[in-house]
Amino acid sequence: QVQLVESGGGLVPAGRSLRLSCAASGSIFSINAMGWYRQAPGKQRELVAGITEGGSTNYADSVKGRFTISRDSAKNTVYLQMNSLKPEDSAVYYCNAVVVVRGTYREYNTWGQGTQVTVSS
Repeated sequence: QVQLVESGGGLVPAGRSLRLSCAASGSIFSINAMGWYRQAPGKQRELVAGITEGGSTNYADSVKGRFTISRDSAKNTVYLQMNSLKPEDSAVYYCNAVVVVRGTYREYNTWGQGTQVTVSS
């Protein structure tokens, strides 16, 4: 009923920037919180950054000052601007959204398929 499609991943050298995008589509009544998670090989998935419907943000300590999350509510899209990338930022990045599905008025925790970010040293 609801799909999240990520884009913007890739391979970059350390110190460069990437911008991830995630667009939600489908039977959406509203979207509450949105966020980005990442999972590196052999590690658990971790929260990178989150943003509420009202625009409040939170970040993992490891990315504070380098990453910025933002959203365009009119487009049901969330972005992650990643600057000063480090090799340890390499992971599959997943978009997450808490979506109220039209007609149900229930919240569903929805995930994208993931996009690979690789930072070379």
